[in-house]
Amino acid sequence: MTDFGNLDARRKMLRLRSWRRGMKEMDLIMGTFADRHIAELSGRELEDFAMLSDQPDQKLYSWISGAEAVPAEFDTPVFARLKNMRP
Repeated sequence: MTDFGNLDARRKMLRLRSWRRGMKEMDLIMGTFADRHIAELSGRELEDFAMLSDQPDQKLYSWISGAEAVPAEFDTPVFARLKNMRP
């Protein structure tokens, strides 16, 4: 059984963290993505987003910008949506 209360709390926490990363570019990328899409993410997708959120800004930005190849464990459908998102 899904605990929707916990999912809502997780979404709220991830949205807040997305806007307070430290690197302004990543604040904008992650925060905008969270504002637009976090409400529709499933539990599994929230975990994928949280896993990405735990990565250092410089590393995540290099994957999103294409400067470095994204490691297989982070190359999820959520990452693809994040990378292809337009402001």
